Amino acid sequence: DIPSQLDDLPATMLKKDYANLPVMNSVDDVVKRLLSLEMASQKEKMKIKTQQLVEKVRRSPSDNGSFEVQGKFKTGRIRMFEEHLQRHPKDKSNRRQMLMAVDKRKKLLGYLRRVRHDTFENTCKQLGIQYSLPPAYTRRVTKRWLVKKAFCIKVFQEARKLKAAEKLEPRRGRQARARAARE
Repeated sequence: DIPSQLDDLPATMLKKDYANLPVMNSVDDVVKRLLSLEMASQKEKMKIKTQQLVEKVRRSPSDNGSFEVQGKFKTGRIRMFEEHLQRHPKDKSNRRQMLMAVDKRKKLLGYLRRVRHDTFENTCKQLGIQYSLPPAYTRRVTKRWLVKKAFCIKVFQEARKLKAAEKLEPRRGRQARARAARE
């Protein structure tokens, strides 16, 4: 059995839509059980778990767009995909969606790291992730690339020689006219 991030949600907890209704106190136990997380779908449980994650970093109750909150949303989805892929390792579509979510979260965290580093560190700590710097760009050296590079260098050097010759020619013309005027 694979542990889930949703295991820490109590089964008696009511679904998000029914939690704050005053009628729920007078409802029968069977109805409460039907409206609890015990009978909820994976998607409904995931909404509640994501909401709990987001509540940790929200600046205000209506904050859904800050980079910290977006990172939490992405982390919830990524963990859901990871659990799914442990059960279904050949599911390529969900693997692709997970990798896209990881890339998006990495971009969000990279921006947060550049703009507000203290918030970035706090968010990474709360998410339980380690942010690693992206590697420096390295180009794969191929024969074709080497030939192309050598050709470009030759063209650049020839262009430089032509420009140098054009710059010298007007000077020579002026110098020759000056000599002719002196004589």
